[in-house]
Amino acid sequence: MPIVIYRNMYIYTDELDNNNINYDIAIIDKITKENDNNKYNGSNGTLFYLTSKYNTKTNCLVHYYNILNNNLIDNEKVYLNLLKKILDSNLSVRKNRTNTGALSIFGEQLKFNIENNRIPILTTKWINWKSVIIELIWFLNGDTNTKFLTDNNVHIWDGNSTREFLDNRGLTHLEEGNIGEGYGFQWRNFNGEGIDQIKEIIDGIINDPYGRRHILTAWNPAALHKMALPPCHCFAQFYITNDNHISCHMYQRSVDVFLGLPFNIISYSILTYLIGIKTGYKPKELIISTGDTHIYSNHVDQVLTQLSRKPYSQPTINIDVNKINASDYLKNLDINDFSLFGYLYHPYIKAPMAS
Repeated sequence: MPIVIYRNMYIYTDELDNNNINYDIAIIDKITKENDNNKYNGSNGTLFYLTSKYNTKTNCLVHYYNILNNNLIDNEKVYLNLLKKILDSNLSVRKNRTNTGALSIFGEQLKFNIENNRIPILTTKWINWKSVIIELIWFLNGDTNTKFLTDNNVHIWDGNSTREFLDNRGLTHLEEGNIGEGYGFQWRNFNGEGIDQIKEIIDGIINDPYGRRHILTAWNPAALHKMALPPCHCFAQFYITNDNHISCHMYQRSVDVFLGLPFNIISYSILTYLIGIKTGYKPKELIISTGDTHIYSNHVDQVLTQLSRKPYSQPTINIDVNKINASDYLKNLDINDFSLFGYLYHPYIKAPMAS
């Protein structure tokens, strides 16, 4: 069983609210005891009760804990409420490009608090957060060849970059595994004209923080036919508050709520953190406005499983600030520059990806 380690104290759990849980190995730098003899504050803001039993197998005290911070699950409730809204809307199944029916609504908005190193990652199912960051690094490098992803054991683009898929899109000139002029290409070389939008956003925020043109767009009508997939998350604006925080408002035209959206939430939270580091502002809020917002018909059972689970407190992210500041406008970052602390989660829920 994974262990959360605090110096010489090993914190295990077999049950939390009668549900089996899992969690990543994490180091709690400091634990402060409250007035209540069994109540503790973790360094990541998590409040929990500890009860102790001696474990003869490990020859040490085993501490069972129960999370108390309701305010640290509000972000996840925003997402779970969207799942509920779609299922409760008594929708008929709509046809779409993938030939997999979907339950769809239109025009939603989600708001997530990303202050104090908090990351709105789901706990009601395990999310492979490292894959999300590796994909973001790939975007920021302006790369379009999925070899970088597969070399890092990330396969989320495999289905949309096969020889058959590319040929059906009329992209017979592209090598298998290349997504064409999508996402990272447009971010770093918009329309093939050398326009580096990430650089322009960072410089723009530094030189004119209250400007209203801190825009990142992957949607380029002139190049949609050159992309394996037209971008789903296609537009973002960054905003500096009067109290020196940075927020991001992203628009997503097509939202696979069960599989895709959890990745998008993490990705744009991390992107906001990175731009904040390069410009000297602390993250505040991620806002996502959605277009076609759907649950695929072959994801409904999985959604019901997820909705039956109780969320846990959200983890915190640690980013190597020195490495980020030393980077060339966020190019060539490394997954080892990022670590997640205190990620408790329910088991992974498998579902097919529509491609």
